[in-house]
Amino acid sequence: MCWRIWNLARQKKQLEGEEAQRRNKRRLERERGRREAVADMSEDLSEGEKGDIVSDLSSHGETNKARLPRISSVETMEAWASQQKGKKLYIVLISLHGLIRGENMELGRDSDTGGQVKYVVELARALGSIPGVYRVDLLTRQVSSPEVDWSYGEPTEMLPPRNSEGLMDEMGESSGAYIVRVPFGPKDKYIQKELLWPYIPEFVDGALNHIIQMSKVLGEQIGNGHPVWPVAIHGHYADAGDSAALLSGALNVPMLFTGHSFGRDKLEQLLRQGRLSRDEINSTYKIMRRIEAEELSLDASEIVITSTRQEIEEQWRLYDGFDPILERKLRARIKRNVNCYGRFMPRMVVIPPGMEFHHIIPHDGDMDAEPEPDEDGNSPDPPIWTEIMRFFSNPRKPMILALARPDPKKNLTTLVKAFGECRPLRELANLTLIMGSRDNIDEMSGPNASVLLSILKLIDKYDLYGQVAYPKHHKQSDVPDIYRLAAKTKGVFINPAFIEPFGLTLIEAAAHGLPIVATKNGGPVDIDRVLDNSILVDPHDQQAIADALLKLVADKHLWAKCRANGLKNIHLFSWPEHCKTYLSKIASCKPRKPRWLQNKNDGSDDESSESDSPSDSLRDIHDISLNLKFSFDGSKDIRENIDGSLDSGDQRSKIENAMQTWSKGMAKSAQKSGSTTEKGDQKFPALRRRKHIIVIAVDSDGSSGFAETVRKIFEVLETERTEGSVGFILATSLNIREIRAFLESEGLKPTDFDSFICNSGGDLYYSSLHSEDSPFVVDLYYHSHIEYRWGGEGLRKTLVRWAASITDKKGGKEEHIVVEDEETSADYCYSFKVQKPGVIPPVREVRKLMRIQALRCNVIYCQNGSKINVIPVLASRSQALRYLYLRWGMDLSKVVVFVGESGDTDYEGLLGGIHKSVVLSGVCSSASGLHANRSYPLADVICNDSPNITRTSQGCSSSDLRAQMEELGLLKG
Repeated sequence: MCWRIWNLARQKKQLEGEEAQRRNKRRLERERGRREAVADMSEDLSEGEKGDIVSDLSSHGETNKARLPRISSVETMEAWASQQKGKKLYIVLISLHGLIRGENMELGRDSDTGGQVKYVVELARALGSIPGVYRVDLLTRQVSSPEVDWSYGEPTEMLPPRNSEGLMDEMGESSGAYIVRVPFGPKDKYIQKELLWPYIPEFVDGALNHIIQMSKVLGEQIGNGHPVWPVAIHGHYADAGDSAALLSGALNVPMLFTGHSFGRDKLEQLLRQGRLSRDEINSTYKIMRRIEAEELSLDASEIVITSTRQEIEEQWRLYDGFDPILERKLRARIKRNVNCYGRFMPRMVVIPPGMEFHHIIPHDGDMDAEPEPDEDGNSPDPPIWTEIMRFFSNPRKPMILALARPDPKKNLTTLVKAFGECRPLRELANLTLIMGSRDNIDEMSGPNASVLLSILKLIDKYDLYGQVAYPKHHKQSDVPDIYRLAAKTKGVFINPAFIEPFGLTLIEAAAHGLPIVATKNGGPVDIDRVLDNSILVDPHDQQAIADALLKLVADKHLWAKCRANGLKNIHLFSWPEHCKTYLSKIASCKPRKPRWLQNKNDGSDDESSESDSPSDSLRDIHDISLNLKFSFDGSKDIRENIDGSLDSGDQRSKIENAMQTWSKGMAKSAQKSGSTTEKGDQKFPALRRRKHIIVIAVDSDGSSGFAETVRKIFEVLETERTEGSVGFILATSLNIREIRAFLESEGLKPTDFDSFICNSGGDLYYSSLHSEDSPFVVDLYYHSHIEYRWGGEGLRKTLVRWAASITDKKGGKEEHIVVEDEETSADYCYSFKVQKPGVIPPVREVRKLMRIQALRCNVIYCQNGSKINVIPVLASRSQALRYLYLRWGMDLSKVVVFVGESGDTDYEGLLGGIHKSVVLSGVCSSASGLHANRSYPLADVICNDSPNITRTSQGCSSSDLRAQMEELGLLKG
């Protein structure tokens, strides 16, 4: 037995050592990469920039007290309202998991329905009451399941403002704040957040549809007939951050992000506990997928909103995509319009959560004052008071209140031990544990049930009956009454969590006049700097917790001082002030929206037909001609000259104005001459006329299998092709020259396809009926749509250096494994040839390296690992489909995507969403090795039992394809 114990201890120590080595390696990699990034920018760093950085660093440790907003007077609110006069903003918030509704929130029902739910609902409600904000949509998941209340299945719910008289000058039909529930995932099942990942693309498509429709509605109400796009999309938590990034890219609008909690921090804590291995942690929590979502959120966000400085300095800095020093350096350069060499960093902003105080009246009484019964002789005390006090043998003692779900990280067992082992504390006070609502412990989730059982055992161990309350049920509306009861008994509020990102309950408790004992890890540090009403403790130190509680309960002068300080300073946290700071940060973002709408929205375009009108062919020609032109094989010198000129806003404007004038002249000429451009069969593009769209996205390292698949699909749909009811899109890693060569070699015409998504989503072309020499037309507006944070030449140089560093040193000589492929590269796609696919570093390592150097891009291994395409961070083949939906009204639910058994490393995006996917069994199965090197397994993000995904039989015969298409409604059986 001793040998076994010793062996287990040795193994645990070895694992801890290996994990420490991995952490140290990651830290060194980040430092090395960021030194390289700084070195790239050091040559022309001015003394002023250095001063800015030194100033930022010296002020790093300052208290937030000076920076926190103060509650405004009536005059200040009126001044704010006058500043916002004329502004009518549309804001989208996203919070996916848990159960969200406006009233009677079931906080603590499970680990997914906690403080974040209350935060986002109150933020939406508060923003909807601020002058200048017309509409706020909080998007979440629609849950129509018998296991939850019916209200979570309602498509929309209005969040009426509280005490907002005089704040809204105008109320419109759609104004205000709303919860909008988007159906995605299993329709009749409530699922936890770790299992939502495969359904994120489905949510993105549904949310995109809602936003587009709402933009049209708001356009009619407040936009003079022009669509009103969101001024920002704000994701909350990793799953919503991932969704917000995709929506931001699809709509070309700014993104904000709030993490709430952090995957890397959770991973390190779980590894330190030593109960689960890394693989077990990932299997349980899908932690690597969560971390990748947080990294993507950093890639895409303009602003990351945090509650405390601690989040920035101790948690966000764990990520590859953020470094505080580099962020300050880049910000200093941007202020001086100095070249950042393609590097971008999100701005971290501390905005503490707000709170409504108008309904709170701190209780000045005590338990010795007997309440007067009402006329019927009933006690006026709230029912929850009776429910709590029935546990106590002496209910007049001060109450130590903890309000948290029974989650291991909330550390409630340590609190019970501290109370149970401190006899003076037990003699002076009672303990109340508000741990959510439950019916049966056996029906609770595993970790929560385990914590609750441990607490019950500790109560029995220390014989705490009559001294500890743990009611089974409470409503959200009962929480203020619970705080009031604790204050009436001259009690104390405690938050003993191992780490607390912010701690909204601390502000709530202080507003009700309760002194506080709280963890020293996280947000409570910043809160105490402002309120000065707390004792902060090490949550691992049981004795320190007991001593702090005893000190506040026993020392009435200290209790009164902490209470007074909290009530005096609580006005520094309010929702109106939070929202004004929030909106000022949004105003600092560069406005973005779909670029092809700019000229239309300024009132200069007198065309009034709807963009999705079936007879809108002339506008189609106008829009596409405004994109300038050229076929893929136009003069490279001319193209480079024009593309280069677009760096200047004035020159870009002149070119666009000239092309607009030319295109209007062409349209008028066509109208006068009665040419074929007016005929229905000449509409361009024809995507909106198709009943179904077939997307052929079969990845392969050779053209033979690819060509055979195209021929089979065309053969099965020959009748529909002839009728024009079915259109085709080719989505591939090839560039347009390679596509043209492929079409010629197979006897296909460009007009067999409506659109070509090239370079893994870096380029978008349409087929043209007007020129055999120039059969493709490039959509330059797509470039302007995806160019956000594109590093350009600075990114290319870094990639070239990286490629040169990847060598094979076997056999006594160095051979380059990766080389730049200038011939197939394009302005928005840098391509590299892989000489030895078997020894190339995994795709996650390249993404990590670019993020460490603050270069934001999407790295894709394609053509069975023989090629690497690097495109803008928010570009991909699946995002190109969403762009086509946004611009041309292509119905995504009528899209069918054909893919192989495996594919390029952007493969997962093609298998999610509201479109249908057909997996061709046996086709492109050799590319599966590309996905073995990603940071998370494909099984975490692909739902193979989805009704939107079907599979052919092995061999993929024409009859099998026909059967699949009949099943999908493309063909009549």
